[in-house]
Amino acid sequence: MALRAPALLPLLLLLLPLRAAGCPAACRCYSATVECGALRLRVVPLGIPPGTQTLFLQDNNIARLEPGALAPLDALRRLYLHNNSLRALEAGAFRAQPRLLELALTSNRLRGLRSGAFVGLAQLRVLYLAGNQLARLLDFTFLHLPRLQELHLQENSIELLEDQALAGLSSLALLDLSRNQLGTISREALQPLASLQVLRLTENPWRCDCALHWLGAWIKEGGQRLLTSRDRKIMCAEPPRLALQSLLDVSHSSLICIPPSVHVQPLELTANLGEDLRVACQASGYPQPLVTWRKVPQPREGRPRAQAQLEGGLLGLGGHSASDTGSGMLFLSNITLAHAGKYECEASNAGGAARVPFRLLVNASRQQPQQPAQPPPPAARPAGSEPRPEAGSMAFRALGLATQTAVAAAIALLALTALLLVAMICRRRRRRKKARGPPGEGAVFVNDYLDGPCTFAQLEELRDERGHEMFVINRSKPLFAEGPAEAPADCGQAEGAGPGLRVPPPVAYEIHC
Repeated sequence: MALRAPALLPLLLLLLPLRAAGCPAACRCYSATVECGALRLRVVPLGIPPGTQTLFLQDNNIARLEPGALAPLDALRRLYLHNNSLRALEAGAFRAQPRLLELALTSNRLRGLRSGAFVGLAQLRVLYLAGNQLARLLDFTFLHLPRLQELHLQENSIELLEDQALAGLSSLALLDLSRNQLGTISREALQPLASLQVLRLTENPWRCDCALHWLGAWIKEGGQRLLTSRDRKIMCAEPPRLALQSLLDVSHSSLICIPPSVHVQPLELTANLGEDLRVACQASGYPQPLVTWRKVPQPREGRPRAQAQLEGGLLGLGGHSASDTGSGMLFLSNITLAHAGKYECEASNAGGAARVPFRLLVNASRQQPQQPAQPPPPAARPAGSEPRPEAGSMAFRALGLATQTAVAAAIALLALTALLLVAMICRRRRRRKKARGPPGEGAVFVNDYLDGPCTFAQLEELRDERGHEMFVINRSKPLFAEGPAEAPADCGQAEGAGPGLRVPPPVAYEIHC
């Protein structure tokens, strides 16, 4: 016997570590249950037996489920993670638990749920999500839970339940949405719940407007079987005239909506490359409209589309467009040519929708080399040349700063040239008047242009008694010399008259003004 004791001692030493390795340190393991609650754990502990069916991890400081942390536990039936610090659930976090029946995530810090967070939980029956910080339930969040029977969402901050958020929950019997921030709920949101038996909607700030017509009628017609006597007291929080009244006591004529109106100023704007742009969209109506900016697709294919983001709005998970309520701000940073085009601000509420277009022009002068000086003024250009754009036109505003300056300088030069020409003409006229012969010398006649050529010097400007202007020929100034002579260079030759002809006797004609 004395020889056998030392021989058994190594065997006992080998068995002890194996037993200790079957349960994480400080946890208690018995049968198929592992209890690791209130141990200040930050992660899921290692060493949990693979055959565990019930795992208690409540009252710890677990902030994130590491990828693969639950992968060995494919036999889990119940997982309790309430009273931790979970902020998000990664897509497929429970993919390795196809047998899970009950999942408790109560009193964590979850702000949102990804649509793939519950992938793989085809057998889940009960889901506790109460006491988190959920604000929105997006479409198809619970699509992968076809056998779920109880969904506890009370004591969150849910203010928006999208129409397809509960899609796929055809087996759901209990839905608890009490003590949230819901102002309204649509008939479409509850339509997938074919097996619903208990519905809790109390202690929400319900907005009693036209969007809740259906809920009051539905409760009176047969929905009351889903509500306890306490749950039927759906109290209005607004408008103020209906505050603290039960929805069932409010007449349909009192549930009204005011369609939205939208205002954007300015409706067209020109921006330079690289700048940042903010455009406000003001909306009014009741209930407060939801405002959304979007870019209207261009007809030309292959052109890159700029992404418009809304300042102050919440970006929906999965790439949803941004939106805000009351007023929306279109925010574009580092503007490029791709941002140019037509945008649309839309405001919608239960009463209808309204849209206002906005056009953005992008000044491309920073991408092009500086334009050369403009050609001579239009007076010296060919007759078929295109006119310059006016300073107030859209084409002029689209030009670069250097091009605009050159166009303005050319216009100013053209105006100065015209003024100089007018001054020269006036000066020549004054000189001709001073060069007239003595009074009474010669006679004044009007030429019919059939008696030969004339010279510019013979044309004089006179005024009659009524102030009418006329040009007449002063016959005291001879047209030609006695012999043949060439016509002056600045003289026009009358049709049918040849050079060197003598002037016929003066003939007077009646003047018609």
